[in-house]
Amino acid sequence: MTSLPSSSFSTTRLLLHSPTPPRTTTRFNFLTMVTRSCLDDSSALLRAAQFTVDTYVKSGMVVGLGSGHASGMAIQHLGRQLRTGNLKDIVGIPMSVASASEAAKAGIPLDTYQDSSQIDFAFDDADVIEEGTLVAIIGRRKLQSEESIVQEKSILNAANKLVFIIEENQYKDGLEGSVPVLVQSLNWMPTAEEIEDMFLGDAEVWRRSSIGLAGPLGGDYPLVTREGHNVLDVIFTSPIVSLAEVAKSLDKVYGVVDHGVISKIPCTVVIASQNGQRILDKLTADIVS
Repeated sequence: MTSLPSSSFSTTRLLLHSPTPPRTTTRFNFLTMVTRSCLDDSSALLRAAQFTVDTYVKSGMVVGLGSGHASGMAIQHLGRQLRTGNLKDIVGIPMSVASASEAAKAGIPLDTYQDSSQIDFAFDDADVIEEGTLVAIIGRRKLQSEESIVQEKSILNAANKLVFIIEENQYKDGLEGSVPVLVQSLNWMPTAEEIEDMFLGDAEVWRRSSIGLAGPLGGDYPLVTREGHNVLDVIFTSPIVSLAEVAKSLDKVYGVVDHGVISKIPCTVVIASQNGQRILDKLTADIVS
């Protein structure tokens, strides 16, 4: 069995192959701005998180609170701004148990997400973001108790404005690595086989386990999300030509509930580096078949 690429989860590998779906061309229009300050490596992500809150969060907003290291720093800064009176009447909608806990400690009033929730602004970490398109992948990390890719993605898509906070090495062209896919737990194997068939040797499909090493069918303890789904990690061994096309292909597979690809428009990415913050805004996208 081939060893699992660098990651924090355990999975079972499937070996199934067939033709790659046709690809389409995507054209994007962007407004790009660069903000620079004197930063060192240790403070770059913190400054980017603070910049995000100070620039985009206004009093009276309902704010989606993301998961991850940068989001945690942004939550802490948001709490400080509330305590000092620089911001008022903020309500936070946490995307995970971890972000809810961080927000509670920071003194941010919280509400739970509903399908009808109106969210003015949201910030989040991303595992990687595709260069040029700003399409993101979330959910590669091992899920903790009560975390939900479905909830995180729903809040991101519901937000009127979205910002991802990342480091330079997370903004890449020709992405490799995994795309997490939520599937129905019952009869997950045919779904996994169809997914691997689509990519003709460019990807392997592994079912994520919750603990220990996975066995031939996902191990004795396959990961089950709080909604009752399994997580398949579609691990690309060749560069991904288009994340948007991967998402469109996955959406067509019976048994796929959702996946970790985010292609929301408009979207802003704040990239932290030792030279300062780089801000990219995706305003529109024209998809050409």
